[in-house]
Formats: sequence, C-alpha cells, structure tokens
Amino acid sequence: MQGNLSEIDIRSILQLIELGQRTGELFVEAYTSTGSSTGTQPTPRSLAGQSWYVFCFNGQIIYATQSAGSLFRLRDYLRRYKADTALDKIQVPYMASTNAPEYGYLWALLENHILTPAQGRNIIHSMIHETLFDLLSLHQGSFTFEMGPALAPQLTSLEISSLLAKIVKQVQQWKQFHPHIQSPNQCPVISDPSELRVALPVNTFNTLRRWADGHTSIRQMARYLNRDVLTVAKAIYPFVQQGLVQVFYEPSVAPTNNKKEWSSPETKVPRVVCIDDDNTIRKTVESILNEHGYEATTIGNPLQALSLVFPLKPDLILCDIAMPELDGYEICAMLRSSSAFRQTPIVMLTGIDGFIDRVKARMAGATDFYTKPFGESELLMLVEKYVGPGCPRVNLSERLLEPSLEDQLEEK
Repeated sequence: MQGNLSEIDIRSILQLIELGQRTGELFVEAYTSTGSSTGTQPTPRSLAGQSWYVFCFNGQIIYATQSAGSLFRLRDYLRRYKADTALDKIQVPYMASTNAPEYGYLWALLENHILTPAQGRNIIHSMIHETLFDLLSLHQGSFTFEMGPALAPQLTSLEISSLLAKIVKQVQQWKQFHPHIQSPNQCPVISDPSELRVALPVNTFNTLRRWADGHTSIRQMARYLNRDVLTVAKAIYPFVQQGLVQVFYEPSVAPTNNKKEWSSPETKVPRVVCIDDDNTIRKTVESILNEHGYEATTIGNPLQALSLVFPLKPDLILCDIAMPELDGYEICAMLRSSSAFRQTPIVMLTGIDGFIDRVKARMAGATDFYTKPFGESELLMLVEKYVGPGCPRVNLSERLLEPSLEDQLEEK
C-alpha cells in the first residue's frame, strides 16, 4: 500500500491498517516547500521535509518515531526519571541497526534495570502520541506501508481507533493558538521578565523562567514535565498573547529587548564535516558554508574519514552514499556505534532519490536523506535545519586560533 496524502489522509491509512489487522511498517515523508502543492492544506513549516515510521502489529501501534537516527527525543524523555546520562554508558544494542535505534536503546535501558517496564511503556506511549500528533497535522506527503515481521520485542500496543479520536481532537484544539503559537517545535523566551514576574506567583515564574530560555521547545517542555503539548501551550499562550513571552522557530533568534535574559549562541560557530569522494561537491560545500559563517571541513577519502572526524567533533555530518571501498551506509553505522556520534545529525547525500535508499539510510542510523545536486539556498536550508544559522560576523581564522573558547562555551 502506497500513495500520496492528497489522495488519502493519515487517519484513513491508519484505520485501514487497523481494519485489516496488518503487521508491518508505515513510512511517511512530508513534501518540502518545493514539493507537490496538490494537498488541500499547506504542510506546517516545522514538518516540511521530515519523515516518520509507525510500527504496527495485528492492527495496533507498538511504536512510532520521527528521524530514526536520533536519540535526542529519548534523552529528553529519560530526564523525567533522571536517567538521561545513562545513555552514554549503554553499549550499542543489537536492535540499533534497524529502523528504530531509539527503540533498541530503550530496551537496553530496560534490560539493564535502569528503567522499569512501567516507565518504558510510559515513554513509548508518549512517543507514539507525539509522532501521531505531527502526522495528523500533515497534509502533503507520500506514504508506503510494508507488511512484514513485527518490531520485537514488544513492550506495549495501542488501539488505533481510540488513539486517533483523542489526538485528532488535540490537533483541532491546537488551532486556537494560531497565529501566536504555530508549532510545538517553537521555543519560548521571556521578553519582559519584570512584568511577567508581577503577573505570576513566584514558583510559577521560576518554573517558566527555567524552561523559556529560547533553546527549549514547547515539545521538549512537555517531555520534561510529563505533559502533552496542548497543556503546555495552553499554559504559556496568555503570556504570548500579551507579548510577555515570545516564541521562535530558530533558538538563535532573540528578542532585542531581552539582552539581559538571553545568552546568545552566536559566538559558537557551527562545525560541519562533509564526507564525499567528489571533489566538486567538496569544494562547493566548503565554499558555501565557510562564506555563510560555518566551519566546514571536507574529507575525500572514505577510509580516512573515521579517523579524521573524531577530533573535529562536528555538529553536523554530511556523508555521500556511493563511495569506493567504504560506502556511506557503512560509515554512518560505524559512527553511530560510537557514543561520540549517537546524537550528531548525519545526513546522507545521494544522486538517486529512491525509497529503498531512504530505508537503508534509516537502517544505518541516518538522521536525514538529501538528493544531489543542490544549490546554495538548498544547502543552507538543510544545514540551518540541524545546527541553526552560521556566524558570518565572526572571523573564522581568528576563531580557529581559540580552541579553548568552544570548550568554555560548551561547559556553560
């Protein structure tokens, strides 16, 4: 079963899976802003270009995820139980090579008795709710449902019909926040602390001040507080309406009247590594990114890439798929096996845009998949999506002479 969301919506697809008691994986990919415009409603800005997996067993959902190569979400949920640092001590689980590495790490935490089964189920339920909230907000994209063995072992399952009824209602209620709050991925920041302090009890103000730092999204706040995004958005919405709190898509954009409350991340230059045996691609990437305030390093020999990338400690890795001796899938899987790169965004580059290639990239632990050739604006949009805007005002040659400055910023 496959098609476009202009022909059938996510809700109907899931209902068909439930009705047929299907077992397998649903893969959904959103159209980017340059994709199809046949949908009746536009794709929300925060969802464009993303993809998701929903794992089903006998017509029920057992797990769902967005961006299979990332452990950011799991780490956020583990903060509820003060177990987020435990991820750094876990060996790569046997399930980490599938489309659901996050699920594999969660099981490793259960097997090591760091989480209880009840805590594990709570996290999985929250992950499923979060993923379906995004999918039910999606109107432009494509989908493929592949029947096959169920994701195993299984910890829990949720009935699709009752789940849809609840989340569809939440998606509808979310519209009440527009245009002040548009996405759960927006980051609140206090724009007028003095007025807000007067308007709120001390404990409430301190809690909001702790999380509304311009770096933490509404969705992350919901994860940390064990609440759904609707509840968190409702709590801050009145203050957003009054202008006491502002929300941004990009954490690096701060309100001009809040300099004392804001610690700007612009002094840290995002570092990008591009692994590609094509000399033209390397020169293009390096030229564009360095010009726009990024610290770009390119590596042409895939066999040397693994030894060179570790000391560079990049914030983002771009990796070509088709390379001699060692392909991009193998490099990605090897990097993911190290704790140093478990959470680093890794974007696979390819000249062929095919579903099988995308699935293989996800299985290797890739965060995203991008088709070559690309222009300057496309490359910058991709990089900004994962590491934010560059720092064009910073003299990179001077910046490189101060290696200790980055360490100090990271410690803060």
